[in-house]
Amino acid sequence: MVKLTRLVGDCDEGECPTLYATDRGTLAVQGGLLTDHGREIPPHEALVEVPVELIRKAVRGNLV
Repeated sequence: MVKLTRLVGDCDEGECPTLYATDRGTLAVQGGLLTDHGREIPPHEALVEVPVELIRKAVRGNLV
């Protein structure tokens, strides 16, 4: 199982857009699932939507 470390999020708990570091040296993003995008996405992938400010916070904090 992949280990997630919370870097930054839009709220302190629960179901909010969040950016995580993994123990694989990658990033994982939690956000709202986009289904009305008109793109062909492979079954093993998904598009999620996160606020731009979430990424800015991570960059400003030197988290990524």
